[in-house]
Amino acid sequence: MIFSKRMLSILAAFALAAGIASNASAAETIKIGVAGAHSGDLASYGIPTMKAALLVAQDLNEQGGINGVKVEVLAEDDVCKPEVATNTATKLVSENVNVVIGHICSGATKAALPIYRDANIIVMSPSATNPDLTQSGDYPNFYRTIASDDAQARTLVDFATDTLKVGKIAVIHDKGDYGKGLAEFVKSFLEKDGKAEVVLFEGVTPGAVDYSAVVQKIRRSGADAVIYGGYHPEASKIVSQMRKKRMKTMFLAPDGVKDDTFINVTGKNAEGVYASGPADVSKNPLTKKFRDKFMATEGAEPGAFFDNGVTAALALTNAIAKAGTDSAAIAKVLHTETADTPFGAVKFDETGEPIGIGFVVYQVKDGKFVTVQ
Repeated sequence: MIFSKRMLSILAAFALAAGIASNASAAETIKIGVAGAHSGDLASYGIPTMKAALLVAQDLNEQGGINGVKVEVLAEDDVCKPEVATNTATKLVSENVNVVIGHICSGATKAALPIYRDANIIVMSPSATNPDLTQSGDYPNFYRTIASDDAQARTLVDFATDTLKVGKIAVIHDKGDYGKGLAEFVKSFLEKDGKAEVVLFEGVTPGAVDYSAVVQKIRRSGADAVIYGGYHPEASKIVSQMRKKRMKTMFLAPDGVKDDTFINVTGKNAEGVYASGPADVSKNPLTKKFRDKFMATEGAEPGAFFDNGVTAALALTNAIAKAGTDSAAIAKVLHTETADTPFGAVKFDETGEPIGIGFVVYQVKDGKFVTVQ
């Protein structure tokens, strides 16, 4: 694992509060693995889920654990990279985890899933949205607490054409499983609907310093709006370079951009950007309970996918409480019985998709994401 001193101190504090013993054996604790980006550019996506799992474990352990057995959280950093995720998964399997929350990015999740499948371990992601993860049938052990990219693409397309009334759209993506997959759904829906013209379909290379070439292509295309598939680091650079060229082209993005880090990095250029994401569930008592616990420790908002992470932790621990640690028994509960979560009473369809969780559209206004539809 790669952790800063600050993250190590946070983990230690949570572990102490939750009564987690580092030398506990499999018989003494129920082990929940948490895999995701805990360092690097996308850590703002992974760390909130790790903290969500630790807080749920703490809450359960304060009540005596699950059926009298303490809960232990084992966190591993995959930096959202597929080649690292396989090592992460192998390590968690070797540590005899009972279930896994994660991974965070679709590419890393896809790389790790065969390892968990072969070990008969259930995996639940709060954020991996690639449709193939559930629709291919290759990963019967996979569940998620967020809707898939086809649903998210549909939301973005309908908002762009029906609400914003744009006629020409440039579709840009980062060539990854998540970003390109979403962009291809966007392009397909636009072409099928016939309400707007796709004037550019272009991939960019993640991590590049300069995106002026694609920005120039967007300008030349005459696009009224850009729909982007990918994560916030690249989106921030593209939007900033567009605004520096005084382009007023609207910018729409998925949940990979709907993060406060995007606003912090992009600054005033973030104003007006649209992004889809899970619905605001802040009024749910369970949401408030765990956000208040987080705020008491950190003094700040928890960040992206925290509520989805809490939902995954509650769904899995609820199933374990009812079924024990056998994966087949856990799966039966996940499919047939609901768990109380920040998104309400949640259960999962036969493919592992959550029933009743969808996307809404936000816009950056005065430096904050505000729900607009």
